[in-house]
Amino acid sequence: MHRRIIVPSALAASLLLAIPASAADFTPGAPGIGDSYYPASGNGGYDVSHYDLRLTYQPATDLLEGTATILATTRQNLSRFNLDLGLRVSEVRVNGRVARFATSGSHELEVTPAAPLEKNRQVSIVVRYAGKPSEVKIDGWTAWARTPDGGVAAQEPDSAAWWFPSNDHPLDKATFDVSVAVPDGTQAISNGVLQSQSSRLGWTRFNWRSNKPQATYLATLAVGKFDITTDRTANGLPVLNAYSKDLGDNAGAARASVERTTEVAEWLESVFGPYPFNALGGYVPNVTSGFALETQTRPFYSPRQFANGANVSVVVHELAHQWYGDSVSVHGWKDIWVNEGFARYGQWLWSEKEGEGTAQELADYVYATRTAQDPFWTVKPGDPGPDDQFHIAVYDRGALALQALRNEIGDEDFFTILKGWPQRFAYGNARVADFVRYAEQVSGKPLAALFDTWLYQPSKPSAPTAAAVGLSAPAGEPVAGGPAARASAPKPAQPKSWKKIAATNSVHESGERGGH
Repeated sequence: MHRRIIVPSALAASLLLAIPASAADFTPGAPGIGDSYYPASGNGGYDVSHYDLRLTYQPATDLLEGTATILATTRQNLSRFNLDLGLRVSEVRVNGRVARFATSGSHELEVTPAAPLEKNRQVSIVVRYAGKPSEVKIDGWTAWARTPDGGVAAQEPDSAAWWFPSNDHPLDKATFDVSVAVPDGTQAISNGVLQSQSSRLGWTRFNWRSNKPQATYLATLAVGKFDITTDRTANGLPVLNAYSKDLGDNAGAARASVERTTEVAEWLESVFGPYPFNALGGYVPNVTSGFALETQTRPFYSPRQFANGANVSVVVHELAHQWYGDSVSVHGWKDIWVNEGFARYGQWLWSEKEGEGTAQELADYVYATRTAQDPFWTVKPGDPGPDDQFHIAVYDRGALALQALRNEIGDEDFFTILKGWPQRFAYGNARVADFVRYAEQVSGKPLAALFDTWLYQPSKPSAPTAAAVGLSAPAGEPVAGGPAARASAPKPAQPKSWKKIAATNSVHESGERGGH
């Protein structure tokens, strides 16, 4: 037998390891995750890996009852932690034991477990809750929309707090199982793949699974009476589209647009690389809003998006987000350009493919038609501020920056970047600065000055600056050719696709706090 001899110093160290941390070593998790735009969003002290939501919803009364099981890992010694939820809680258990809880602020659920939680330990949290989501107002707004036959949760930058407890910030992504019981004859739509469906005693339960990391605001729930179409892509990916049965005159145009989801996604794979998720589709509920949202695997579209006829461009926009915004999500909401600039540029590339105006022509048109005095140029897409997070400049000036980059580094490197970025940061988070560094690595060129000009300066880049990256100046503005030169360039013609793309501008006008 080998006997280990413990010297005094080693003995002391081993005894210290055996002594549990004192209460003083455990502190509450922060009530916010640290976002500069929304300090109260998310929470500190833990990371969620999975949400299991078991819900019952009654459309007639808008009553939602739920049991959420949250699997998480502690990132500090926790005496207490917060979840984000606006509904009424009846019980919380942590690791199977009843926990004390209290509410504070507009959506903070403060949970004190029966015993403090050590760092880097797996934790299970069970929350039982209920309420009427339409009656919940957080900071004066709501992400829940009642419909004639049900309700819908879809908003940006927040929507989870109206229907499940969470760490509500894109930095903490997780997988989801969403099980919803609704009265027979009514459907429940959520993200991912419908795993099963069963009926009992007048209720039908739908079990959905989203098996890749998903930001909480990208989780969606729609209850109502839908016409549903299903299919599979050439690669076997399940496709499910759902349309409210009372869309009225917008029904045909909505279907004519959303039914092209598979075609659009296959084309986007040629631009952005392999589709990153386990399902594909979209849904159009009977809501009065006008925005659309890139809810993961199954984008949400308001009927008003199709009021003027079919609108495939909005489908392109929301599906582009599956790569740029969903798979690769913002690190903080100030990084919104890595979502919106690319989704808008996807629309420009679709226009180019359809022969309705190249991305270059669209960029020239944006630059030419926005005068230097236009407030458009005062918004900085790289850090627009919370009040301008969904300003049109984040979209159009954001796409303009990408055309400038394309002209600067050439198509080969540019499209290598468009495909490589979603692979480099797949299922994670990234900052604007991360994209700048990545573009420099791929192209081998210093690009910080270019991005500073197009994303961060609160003024219109001069005509010589624009000409240097291949963008046309409007008539009467100086172009490159020497300090004394003032050549006049003809005003670019409006591309054929311009009005179609402009018709989707309301994707970021929700009428409340956020949008897409």
